Amino acid sequence: MDPEKLQQLISKAIDDAKGVDIKVLDVRNISDVADYLVIASGTSSRHVSSVADRVVETLRDEHNIKPIGTEGRRNGEWVLLDYGDVIAHVMHPDTRLFYQLEKLWGEAGEISSRND
Repeated sequence: MDPEKLQQLISKAIDDAKGVDIKVLDVRNISDVADYLVIASGTSSRHVSSVADRVVETLRDEHNIKPIGTEGRRNGEWVLLDYGDVIAHVMHPDTRLFYQLEKLWGEAGEISSRND
């Protein structure tokens, strides 16, 4: 699937699950690992896990797309979903503030900001 369409599907699934502060960073010119990073927050550890679950279920059930890998689904502080060209990070607000991925990837262009 086209990476741009994939990041849109991921963003929508996060939004549908009431994920907050959704950002999409275009990292094509600064990373060989992925084209887009989707970063969002949940309001609690349980919400972080449920948002990530919603992304996995939506892409699997509606588009037959499975992640290459996942990390952090058990603790709910930071869930990483690797879809190859698109990597989604769903984070607890405190964890997101601590790691500041948007600042780390400051050279990336933000192509979308939802639910601000």
